[in-house]
Amino acid sequence: MIYFVRHGEAAAGWGTHPDPGLSNAGKAQAVAVATELAALNLKNALTSPMQRCQETSHPFSKASGLVATIDPRVTEIPTPDGIEDRISWLRDLMSGTWQTTPQLVQNWRSTLIDTVLDLPDETVVFSHFIAINAIVGHLDGANDVTVFRPTYCSMTSLERSSSGIKLIERGSEATTKVL
Repeated sequence: MIYFVRHGEAAAGWGTHPDPGLSNAGKAQAVAVATELAALNLKNALTSPMQRCQETSHPFSKASGLVATIDPRVTEIPTPDGIEDRISWLRDLMSGTWQTTPQLVQNWRSTLIDTVLDLPDETVVFSHFIAINAIVGHLDGANDVTVFRPTYCSMTSLERSSSGIKLIERGSEATTKVL
């Protein structure tokens, strides 16, 4: 199995901080998911270089002894140059389809999907809302950027089979404020 965990609640939004750590609620969420993950006998862990993902991985590392490797291929969606209002840009992007996204975003998505397809079994990846949507949408054959709304520290499960990787279970959903 391969698990994608969305980071815990951030201490600030993109409009106020480019790389926030976790809020107190996010830290508690990270501890809770670490307990679940530690019971899975995982052998590999990756994290986005973003601070909120790294901080989400820390309780898991403490509980399992497995340190998450920072991997920029599982990071947050990139913002094209010249975008002054990232929040509005991201809201518009999330309501669209992958074909209408800038080439930079399409390249990011391709790299992310290729990375996931090459992951070994028994891996956990600490990543982001849109990254998890990109993977789930690809596996489901969906063209929409947002196919579900994974809540903070939700776990999305994938499994390798003879025909490739398939989605086993989407992470829990909630009405979360993404930005």
